[in-house]
Amino acid sequence: MAGHPRIGERRLSGWSQAEQSGVGSDAETARALRHANAAYEERFGHVFLICATGRGPAEILAELHRRMANDPDAEREVAAAEIGKINAIRLRKLVTP
Repeated sequence: MAGHPRIGERRLSGWSQAEQSGVGSDAETARALRHANAAYEERFGHVFLICATGRGPAEILAELHRRMANDPDAEREVAAAEIGKINAIRLRKLVTP
């Protein structure tokens, strides 16, 4: 989990940059994501993980807020499933010409 960048972070590289391309870059969205990320990290102790491919900023922010209601064990399961989705996309990229 620690190796994944925060959603909406500007300093991205490689696949993370492409996967988060739909997040947007306006100042209001960036500020909302920073605050929501900080609250999430405070509550759960790790970065908010979501498969961002094909998702826009409003959907991602809504999902972050929705998941704040999870208890820590349930959220670890959701975050692990999201890592699985991210990894599946990346594996397909590795094996698909």
